[in-house]
Amino acid sequence: MSLHRDAVEVLSAWTAPTPEEEALRLEFLAHLRDHDDAMLRRCVPGHLTATTAVLSHDGSQVLLTLHPKAGLWLPMGGHCEATDATLAAVALREAEEESGIAGLELLPGPLALDRHSVWCHPPQCWHLDVEYAAVAPREAAAVISDESLDLRWFPVDEIPELSDEATRRLAKRGRAALTSRSRPLG
Repeated sequence: MSLHRDAVEVLSAWTAPTPEEEALRLEFLAHLRDHDDAMLRRCVPGHLTATTAVLSHDGSQVLLTLHPKAGLWLPMGGHCEATDATLAAVALREAEEESGIAGLELLPGPLALDRHSVWCHPPQCWHLDVEYAAVAPREAAAVISDESLDLRWFPVDEIPELSDEATRRLAKRGRAALTSRSRPLG
């Protein structure tokens, strides 16, 4: 299966939790329909990307990177590559590369969608961001990459002001997904 087809299947099956995200879901699907290269950075006016909120083993903290171009504390994420097979694989690869943590466990997703203007192709380009969450092993030690100015764990409820609402939303949804998965059945 191609990455493009995987994205269509993932977004077609996803139930958006808000009307705004339903509108984005439909916009992303239309973009995929109109652009054979929608998964690749070269696609202008925008392209799909994957982001992952890396949570501590208990879901109490989220690992954020101080993004050098945005100047904000953000979750791990980035562009799809031609060798990626699925959006989930992109999300996990980006999270492992940018966090330096091996053995991340990707939670079922996506958990959110976001569309934001970026600097890939001046004067304007859009990231059509499909967002996931992953859980770090108990003793995980993050290692800063060359794609970051800093890397820190923050309590999910205390994400710094120098961030954005999409980051806060994703971290909280990731924690909720981990918590609901961890509850005993019965």
